Amino acid sequence: MENALLGPVLGQVAVTILAFIMLFVRRIPALTSMKATNAQLQDKANLALLPDKAKFAGENYNHQFEMPVLFYVLCLGAMATGLGDALTVQLAWAYVGLRLVHHVIHVTYNKVMHRFAVFMLSGLVIVAMFGQIAFKYWSI
Repeated sequence: MENALLGPVLGQVAVTILAFIMLFVRRIPALTSMKATNAQLQDKANLALLPDKAKFAGENYNHQFEMPVLFYVLCLGAMATGLGDALTVQLAWAYVGLRLVHHVIHVTYNKVMHRFAVFMLSGLVIVAMFGQIAFKYWSI
């Protein structure tokens, strides 16, 4: 069962790669049209000058290295210890699906309350994964 968690891990990596591609698809044309100089590009404050779609793509890419880190730790820990089971895999896939929905909302219409609701649901999934794995670990 522990190898079954590799699917959701690869799924989350795919979401991160999608965000990476979106970052370049949106940011390079924006920077080109701004005719930004090297000095301007070095100052992160100038990112505020980018069009919203380019800013949102950058923000979304950065988000892939925040809460998903907990997801990776939980999945890899469960895989290494054999504490993963069918529920862990289902929760992991739910998390990946919610992160994909969050990504799509962020880089398309970006309604904050929709994005926040999905973010909170994904956070609850992480809490559930932690609780389930921790309970099994401390019950050994």
